[in-house]
Amino acid sequence: MTGAGEGGGAPAGPVDVYEVVVVRHGTRRARRSEVFLNYAQYGEPDADFTVDYYLWVLRSPTTTVLVDTGFARGPAEARGRTVLVDPADAYRRLGVDTAAPHTLVVTHAHYDHIGNVGLFPSATVVVSGAEVDFWTSPMAAKPLIGHFTEADEVAALTRADAEGRLRRFTGSVEVAPGVVVTEVGGHTPGQAMVTVRTGAGVVLLASDAVHFTEELERDMPFIAVTDLPALYRGLQTVRDLLASGAVDSVLTGHDAGVLDRLEPVSPELAGVAGVLGRLPS
Repeated sequence: MTGAGEGGGAPAGPVDVYEVVVVRHGTRRARRSEVFLNYAQYGEPDADFTVDYYLWVLRSPTTTVLVDTGFARGPAEARGRTVLVDPADAYRRLGVDTAAPHTLVVTHAHYDHIGNVGLFPSATVVVSGAEVDFWTSPMAAKPLIGHFTEADEVAALTRADAEGRLRRFTGSVEVAPGVVVTEVGGHTPGQAMVTVRTGAGVVLLASDAVHFTEELERDMPFIAVTDLPALYRGLQTVRDLLASGAVDSVLTGHDAGVLDRLEPVSPELAGVAGVLGRLPS
């Protein structure tokens, strides 16, 4: 988690302030050359690298907003990922009612971010229109692109659309008081990030607009990208938000050790869930 600034934006009422619950549901051991695009061009030795997998739950006294749903166990294990907690179990242990009509933000449609959309049959699913259009186009069948998705998981988005629960957006949209989703592209055509007002200031959930702090600090793109110039512009956007004080801290999409800097949600979820800006009980 990186940070700068003094608490961006105007004061908010208590119902506009959220706590951010971060669930580390999976992990994998990789090599630096497996996570940074064209790594050999940096002229640095290869080394082990840990990639963690997260989903996020935003809670105010009156509202719950879900940001991504993590991966499903089957596809994750088939890809060699270690499941630390099944997201369905994590939601249950966090007291999230999966049948309730929550707002569910999909930052992008890769398998490790939409694996459990089907758990929320009543949710309004907020996603960039460009993202949906891309992953339902012939381009999604190209092996180097489609590798990062699961067909049945993309189908869950199209079912939500058919049921009138899919909310497409372009640019930025406020999905709840104090929660804004912004499209940046790059990693995928509709890659989005989320700003949320918390008791610890305005937090940017970068998702995969910034996989790792090193990616942000060194301008080192992740290996999976559909628009490289847009990815670079997205990284600069995040740096500008921090420098201006518009956001106070950033939670990246896949950095290891994020939970080390957060308060545990509960003893039973120690090691797999932490909270930033915990609200009073």
